[in-house]
Amino acid sequence: MILRNYPFQWIFMIIFLALCLYLKIKLNYLEESNRVLQEAITLIRNQPKSNALSAIEIHRDNHLDDSIVIYNRVPKTGSTSFVGIAYDLCKQNKYHALHINVTNNMHTLTLPNQVQFVNNVTQWDVMKPAFYHGHMAFLDFGKFGVKQNPLYINLLRKPLDRFISYYYFLRYGDNFRPHLIRKKHGDTKTFDECIKVGQADCDPDNMWLQIPFLCGHDPQCWIAGNKWALEEAKRNLEKHYLLVGVTEELAEFVQTLEIVLPRFFKGAYDHFLHSNKSHLRQTTQKMDPLPETVEKIEKSTVWKMENELYLYALSHFHAVKKRLLNPSMQDGNQRFMYEKIRPK
Repeated sequence: MILRNYPFQWIFMIIFLALCLYLKIKLNYLEESNRVLQEAITLIRNQPKSNALSAIEIHRDNHLDDSIVIYNRVPKTGSTSFVGIAYDLCKQNKYHALHINVTNNMHTLTLPNQVQFVNNVTQWDVMKPAFYHGHMAFLDFGKFGVKQNPLYINLLRKPLDRFISYYYFLRYGDNFRPHLIRKKHGDTKTFDECIKVGQADCDPDNMWLQIPFLCGHDPQCWIAGNKWALEEAKRNLEKHYLLVGVTEELAEFVQTLEIVLPRFFKGAYDHFLHSNKSHLRQTTQKMDPLPETVEKIEKSTVWKMENELYLYALSHFHAVKKRLLNPSMQDGNQRFMYEKIRPK
């Protein structure tokens, strides 16, 4: 009866009740959404921080698909054995392996060829990831203004051992290509006899090779006995090389690379141990020098400088190897994460 007499009041009451119902439903929805959001935040905060690395690792792996590794291999340091592993793994690890073949086995490039080489390597995307190798001196990509620098690796050998191996290699060849006639074929003088008569090809200055290979393309690098070249080779080892190993510890070099750069070397250590790659190339005939020959060689300036670089590289490699292959508890549990990121 009252509602019939006051139709406007009746309509107003219906609208008011509907609005109250709507607000109640909306409030319940907001409370539920807030609860779910808080639970999600709590779950993220309570996750182990190491899980946060998964996204970083995914990004890292994707980034490594564009990686370039350059192994500017020094002759007679076991490089053929190591390169054989890289070629065996390239298909299963999905990268390209390419040999750098320079005219007349020259170890340095002219400046125009340096520019072209740097541009080829960095812009040849269809070849990435890529493993380049060749008997070529270190080349600093940074000075050419490119955005991508390669990962350099190398192997060094005790300088006198490398020198003697090369001496006999030029005369007798090796078991890798046994029928190939070498440059000094027919010369049967032993290394001791060569030193005694002062023959040119056993002059200690000819040991000057590992230093210039790490020093680079500067003409000063190739002047035997140049102190600046030695220091530059050390600087490049520290600044530009991912890893420099030694021939005498080739297995550990391969093992370390597998840990440091699994994108390329996954499975390399096992392959090295259970294949013929560890003894792929050996000089056919070689004689150890007499003590008086060694004493004479070790008095030379070039041997002292080459040996200084070798020992420097050996010490650096041992420091890296110790933390990876025989880690302390602190090193073994080491992780990294990002905090205090601003702005929020």
